[in-house]
Amino acid sequence: MTKGTPQIAALKRSFALLDAVITGDRSLAEVAANLGLPLSTAYRQITTLTAEGYLLRLANGRYVGGPRLLRLLGSVDDKQIVANAAAPALGRLAARIGAIVQLGTLDNDMVTYRIKVGQGAARLFTKVGMQMEAYCTAIGKVLLAQMPEHELEAYLANGPFVALTSRTIVSPDHLREELARVRREGFAVDDGEAADDLYCLAVPVRSASGQVRAAVSLSRDSKTAERQGHGVVLEALRGTAAEIERTLSGET
Repeated sequence: MTKGTPQIAALKRSFALLDAVITGDRSLAEVAANLGLPLSTAYRQITTLTAEGYLLRLANGRYVGGPRLLRLLGSVDDKQIVANAAAPALGRLAARIGAIVQLGTLDNDMVTYRIKVGQGAARLFTKVGMQMEAYCTAIGKVLLAQMPEHELEAYLANGPFVALTSRTIVSPDHLREELARVRREGFAVDDGEAADDLYCLAVPVRSASGQVRAAVSLSRDSKTAERQGHGVVLEALRGTAAEIERTLSGET
């Protein structure tokens, strides 16, 4: 869709009405007035939305989400939406830096890898759809760092953790300190903690409200990472995360 494609004004008004009716606690007359709709038009629209199952009228006269709308919502995978929106930007970043770029989300305290692109991707042990422990990966650290304190403490109570390499953080206290640094500095590092000779940087992808929805990482072997440093790479990674956030918010 291009910017010049005309929009359907009546459809936009119907969506605005649907939104206002579900999220508000006002009468139909108030909603119509707020949207600048004639009351008769608003009534026809709400009657149609109810007949099609997008709204349900309760005994007290209030409207809530109907069965058809709830079925649609149940089929939406919010985390996969993030991945789909992120894919083009991650592909460009991988090509520009010449490294492996991944996107992951947190599911039941595990990292789920949803995107993996870039030079040498086939040689890295991770796979799309694979889950991995969060404590030993850069993506996982970013996602753990955004947990509410009580949830994080429950997670840390399961330690000590299994060492995958000699550099893996296994102490709950050490991991707590590491996650505090991640929150403070806004990025995470995996320096040979998940696999020997693997260096990863990760940053969060946030919603408009600031909630961390996913994390993106860039992986290189340790020698390449040492040669390149991580200042420029981190800046590029953050720029890509910001681009994804703009895409998710509908900005161009």
